[in-house]
Amino acid sequence: MRRVVLTGLGVVSPIANGKENYWHALKNGVNGVAPIAQFDVEGYPVTFGAEVKDFDPTMWLDKKEARRSDKVIHFAVAASSMAVDDAALDVEKLDSYRFGVYIGTGQGGIETSYNNFHILMEKGPTRVSPFFIPMMISNMSAAYVAIKHQAKGPCMCIVTACATATDTIGQAYHTIVRDDADVILAGGSEAALRSIGIAGFAAMKALSTRNDEPHRASRPFDRDRDGFIMGEGAGVLVLEELEHALARGAHIYAEVVGYGCTCDASHITAPDPKGEGAVRAIRQSMIKANWRLEDVDLINAHGTSTPLNDKMESTAIRTVFGEYTDSLLINSTKSMIGHCLGAAGALETIAAIQSIEEGFVHPTINYENPDPECNIPVVGLHGVNQAVSRILINSFGFGGHNGVLAIQKYEG
Repeated sequence: MRRVVLTGLGVVSPIANGKENYWHALKNGVNGVAPIAQFDVEGYPVTFGAEVKDFDPTMWLDKKEARRSDKVIHFAVAASSMAVDDAALDVEKLDSYRFGVYIGTGQGGIETSYNNFHILMEKGPTRVSPFFIPMMISNMSAAYVAIKHQAKGPCMCIVTACATATDTIGQAYHTIVRDDADVILAGGSEAALRSIGIAGFAAMKALSTRNDEPHRASRPFDRDRDGFIMGEGAGVLVLEELEHALARGAHIYAEVVGYGCTCDASHITAPDPKGEGAVRAIRQSMIKANWRLEDVDLINAHGTSTPLNDKMESTAIRTVFGEYTDSLLINSTKSMIGHCLGAAGALETIAAIQSIEEGFVHPTINYENPDPECNIPVVGLHGVNQAVSRILINSFGFGGHNGVLAIQKYEG
């Protein structure tokens, strides 16, 4: 069986851009949640989120390209370019027909859609931008990255809501294993923290309304949680067939060894209360990895800070691990970066990889009052210095989509 390793990491996030800055912020519990600055929030039921800061798209795109593409594309191109540089990939020397791109998004170019709808209503159909469609459609992040790096192999945009990026990484892993590619840029991008995005999720009662204390709003598994916090950004990883990576002397961060993918098939937004689909996805990933229960060191939880999801995920973890649950380390990256929707799983996988690299498990900030209905061992306000070798990354999305990755330290 062909083995798949991770050799490059690219990050655009609410707490920092670039893998080193991102990891330093996570280790130190930096909070990316704050009042929204990019549009006027007067009259909105939710006035805060986790925004990307200090980002200039012209560092990766020329000015004309930047004007003619949505922010979701900007984030994807930036994170992908960082990942290529981090992996020291010379794309001109790659077999372009075996070089792929799997980058998903939950919302696509939602700002472009919103702006052009207003143009249509106010100025008529002839004033809609000729770039509206390619700026808006969800696959264009993957397409832009493929064009930029001349990746002519498999190119896909997977859309499974909050499980999107985890599924892109998992499907890229399968593609390399079955010998359809040697290198794939995989991950997710999201730029839905806009007026229509906030209004829509707030109308669902999915968001925290802690407007007076936004810095304390994202509190996964805490008794006082009241909803998730919208974030934005992108995470992209270089997945590479092992022998290909070794032949070019690449630095190997970790190895992908398992992936589980299931559906609850129960409700359009709420998770199955008993976590039946989540349980199956976790078990699938561990069976593929050939892990026993006691082999798992850390679970980077989906941990959204919503009442239903956190309770369901806790139940699922207890169901799978039973008596071994209390020996686990469990944390939630979303406590600091909010919920970056289609990018979440990639940003969380990158955090997990850094834990393997450095022997440190980042904190779950705002975890102050453990919820007895979330009876799992959460790493709280302070990170833990501990070597970890085998990690699960959980992602569960609207519509009942469940994706779980199993990654481990590369042992040669």
